[in-house]
Amino acid sequence: MWFRRKPKPDSSEASRELRHQALTVAASDLGLAPTAARPNVWGILMETAYPEGVATLVVLADGTTSLYFSGGGGVIGAGDHDSVRAAGEMVLSATEAHLPHFVTAGETPLPEVGRVRFYVRTFDGIKGAEADEEDLGEGRHPLSPVFHAAHDVIGAIRQVSP
Repeated sequence: MWFRRKPKPDSSEASRELRHQALTVAASDLGLAPTAARPNVWGILMETAYPEGVATLVVLADGTTSLYFSGGGGVIGAGDHDSVRAAGEMVLSATEAHLPHFVTAGETPLPEVGRVRFYVRTFDGIKGAEADEEDLGEGRHPLSPVFHAAHDVIGAIRQVSP
């Protein structure tokens, strides 16, 4: 053969690229603008680190909802399901309600094991926060409601995923 096959990207590279897109896409590119209910927030990434890698949940106001893993694999396009989309709306609203607990994020590194990082896409830039997963889960952190709403999205994704 006279042509070379382009090597297939590995799944971990695909996950990195999806994360990068979620952190860099402009709200205007998605046709999003502030609303009365959500004048600031149009997206959130929640990243949880485990010994085997990082799980990234992405929820955007255009319905984009995905869950993927740093080592590769995951679910993309889950927001096509009404139950997932409804849960996504709830986490975006919870994030808007708790926005004062986030600070401007100059960088967007992955969390360490046992930690959770949130990156909020706002019309004014990216805001972030980090907390211990156990504190969030046990309701001992101001962002626990956002954490639990995000886990409701993950639960909805699991229900519609094969």
